[in-house]
Amino acid sequence: MRSRSVLTVLFAALLTAVLAACSTTSGGSSGGSDLQAVKSAGVLRVGTEGTYAPFSYHDPKTNALTGYDVEVAKAVADKLGVKVEYVETPWDAIFAGLTSKRFDAVVNQVTKNPERAGLYGLSSTYNYSEGVIATRADDSSITSLAALKGKKSAQSLTSNWAKVAKDAGAQVESVEGFTQAITLLKQSRVDATVNDSLAVLDYQKSTGDQTVKIAGKTGDISEQVVATRKGSDLVAAIDKALGELKADGTLKKLSEKYFGSDVSVKPTA
Repeated sequence: MRSRSVLTVLFAALLTAVLAACSTTSGGSSGGSDLQAVKSAGVLRVGTEGTYAPFSYHDPKTNALTGYDVEVAKAVADKLGVKVEYVETPWDAIFAGLTSKRFDAVVNQVTKNPERAGLYGLSSTYNYSEGVIATRADDSSITSLAALKGKKSAQSLTSNWAKVAKDAGAQVESVEGFTQAITLLKQSRVDATVNDSLAVLDYQKSTGDQTVKIAGKTGDISEQVVATRKGSDLVAAIDKALGELKADGTLKKLSEKYFGSDVSVKPTA
């Protein structure tokens, strides 16, 4: 779910390479076992934003760090037999922090793609998201992308979902974000909004609003993974932990807690 512009990705890749070179020079990545280091320290250090609800954020009442990814990270650490330590880091600096060994892993809705697979050690998928079309609950005229043709769709112009809506033939109404898109939808000023399923599910779960529904899917599915350093033996250990968390129902339980749906299972077409 977390993706960036090409320019930002290239800059991050360059910074990662520089930091990796520095780390190698200083003996910081000389082939030692990351898993053994975590076990010896008794702590898994996890990079996460802390400002990205409902995945990683501070509870308004207690100010405690919480969220879906925060709980997934703790569950993984528990399976590894260690404590978890969260290192709050802005998204644009999070991979540089991983490479420079500020933390051992990133748990922050990291979307799996070929570029990241070439730069980092990526775990198996722990949750999925997909592109969906949200409409008013009483509107049965839109059930697919094709049905968006000629309709008004509220979209943030900097999001890839704006292009998806436009390519489908929708008249795109510019908004600042998802909240404004939902407001215009409820006011009948637009017919739909195309967005990530997790954004819509979170909105429905947190507000209980039954006047908005998921009316269709775009066919775009993304996979979220835990990122570690390239070649790290933590990948296998984290994969084993995630497998156990899926088998014992923990991932399903956390999914339903935050989204009212099991997002640990790949969506059907």
